[in-house]
Amino acid sequence: MALPENVKVCSQVDGLGITTAQKSKLEGENRVFQPRWETDYLFTDCKGKPMCLVCLETKSAMKDFNLSRHYNATHKEKYDKYTGAARAAIVADLKRKIHRQQSFFTKATTTQESSLKASYVVSLELAKAKKPLSDGEMVKRCAVEMDKAFGDDNMAKNFETVSLSRRTVTRRIFDIQNHVEGKLREIMNDCKYFSLALDESTDVMDVSQLLVYTQAVNSSFEVHEELLKLVSLHDTTKGQDIFNAVESVVSEHGGFDKLSAVVADGAPSMQGRRTGFARLLRQSCVDCPILHCIIHQVGNSMNFSHVMDLVTKVTNLIRGGNRSLNHRKFVAFLDEVCAAYRDLQMHTEIRWMSRGKCLERFFALRSEIPVFLEESIRCDTSAYCSQLRDTDFLCDMAFLADITSHLNRLNLQLQGRGQTASDLYAHMNAFNAKLALFKEGFQSDRPNLAHFPSCEEMRKDAPECEETMQTKYKAEIEKLQQQFKSRFQDFYAMQPHIALFTDPLSAAVSEQPPELQLELCELQADPFFQANRNERGISFWRLLPESRFPILRDFALSMASMFGSTYICESNFSMMKHIKSKERNRLTDETLFQLMQIGCTNIEIDIQSIVRQQERPQVSH
Repeated sequence: MALPENVKVCSQVDGLGITTAQKSKLEGENRVFQPRWETDYLFTDCKGKPMCLVCLETKSAMKDFNLSRHYNATHKEKYDKYTGAARAAIVADLKRKIHRQQSFFTKATTTQESSLKASYVVSLELAKAKKPLSDGEMVKRCAVEMDKAFGDDNMAKNFETVSLSRRTVTRRIFDIQNHVEGKLREIMNDCKYFSLALDESTDVMDVSQLLVYTQAVNSSFEVHEELLKLVSLHDTTKGQDIFNAVESVVSEHGGFDKLSAVVADGAPSMQGRRTGFARLLRQSCVDCPILHCIIHQVGNSMNFSHVMDLVTKVTNLIRGGNRSLNHRKFVAFLDEVCAAYRDLQMHTEIRWMSRGKCLERFFALRSEIPVFLEESIRCDTSAYCSQLRDTDFLCDMAFLADITSHLNRLNLQLQGRGQTASDLYAHMNAFNAKLALFKEGFQSDRPNLAHFPSCEEMRKDAPECEETMQTKYKAEIEKLQQQFKSRFQDFYAMQPHIALFTDPLSAAVSEQPPELQLELCELQADPFFQANRNERGISFWRLLPESRFPILRDFALSMASMFGSTYICESNFSMMKHIKSKERNRLTDETLFQLMQIGCTNIEIDIQSIVRQQERPQVSH
């Protein structure tokens, strides 16, 4: 029902019961606090309102009548007898009491906030250091005792207020992981493309853990490598199980629409032609390269089984299992004869890079080992000793030691975070060139063994083995070249794209897809970009304006987001085994994921914002 025109609507009332119109009237009258009111009526100015120093009551307006009425009715009988200096002292004393009271509550609030922040900071450091969550109490005791040792009892009391029990630290870890997860969702929402790196391994309780890592790039070419999820597979680990897990994880971040590539190891559950993850992904109409991890393929490229079998058996005979006495004798024997090394190195197939160091030491000790076996080992070792004195066997060992050292160097180059597929492809091309050089060296009448120091030693010790080296090891290098060509077909198929991403100003325009050719012609003809041709990779592509080169920039963003290997997964499995160890084998799957994500994230964690979030009152629905 409409109001008559002559009826005025009341103004909005504020928290003190003053209408907007009244407030404007008070401001217009310039009512301000008068200093004489402190001695006359025992009032002080508190945030723009008059407040009684005795009973702390606050009045709504700065009016002499309101303050005098309150004083005469409430405090006149007690305080009117004080005048002059005595009254001034009473006012000063009352103001000091109010100030102390306000300071106490302010200090209590500040101390409480600092205590909460300290609790989060320590919990974060425990997670990054992969320490048990129960260590928080030990950190607290150490901090308290250190402050007492320095004589700072007040700071020790502050540390006593920091809650660091195991349950509290667990809650703090949950809050920090939620903070990281929120920022990760923003990264995935803002990215133009992302790729996935997948690998699966078992933890200390034989639970299969699937690591899903993502490399996302936004329109500004900012690259983020983050752990997307750690999925615990308590049942089977078939291709269908892995596909279901990955699909569930990716669907939480927008699906496969922005997916540029997937990198996985060569296990049948990953790369199987019928029921592997790669096959199922293609069947679900996801069109992107599915690459076999380049490091896994290099690691299994060379294998002289007859050499490695003997090396492993002899090493185990000397220092494996419960043969501690044999091991001590062997170390003392090597020290006595001043050998090149003081011990042998163990080798396991799952850590293929250990083979290079193992062979290097074994070959360097090839003269001392048979002597020790004959003199100190009770069991029959004649078969081993005869092989270790056979020239052909020693030549095979020398060649395997040298070529394995080259493969190990390649493996080290392929490892490390932040490498794109084009970086890894460059290392592979360089190694192919080295193989061609090695093959050419073995083709000459006198083999060039400059890059094979162990073979060179064997040629000096037994010149008759030179002819064998020419024919046998040349064929082995050819085999290795063929293996690399067959194993890295998926990378070789991407060669034109990799060449364009690495050096767009020199790429052959005719070899590129039609949709890129016109923009590429403009790019290569532009003098500005020719002047900046020293810029490579992402730093060059950042220079391209999106309005002029939209298709080329989109191509570059897709390439920049691609993983080249699952190294990041392999390195984080080492972290997982450290976090979920034999002593901490009861960690839940969720807590393990939280600790893993916090421990390996590159996202900046803002502890202050987490504290503010916890202090904010929760709204009940």
